[in-house]
Amino acid sequence: MSENREIQKLRGLMKVGEAAEFCGVTAETLRNWDRSGKLVARRNPVTGYRYYRQKDLEKFLQKVIEERAGG
Repeated sequence: MSENREIQKLRGLMKVGEAAEFCGVTAETLRNWDRSGKLVARRNPVTGYRYYRQKDLEKFLQKVIEERAGG
């Protein structure tokens, strides 16, 4: 039963390809960011697939922009 609740939490999230397109990077870049801990994905408890919330991606991209601007 708890597995179903976990799967329900994944609804409305972006798959790796969708998130990569949103960020303007490749899917492999997102996977690398996840492995390095820069941007942590949510995982499907059954398949292990990565999913991202748009809000988290926007926050991460803003942080990257600020770091590149020196702020």
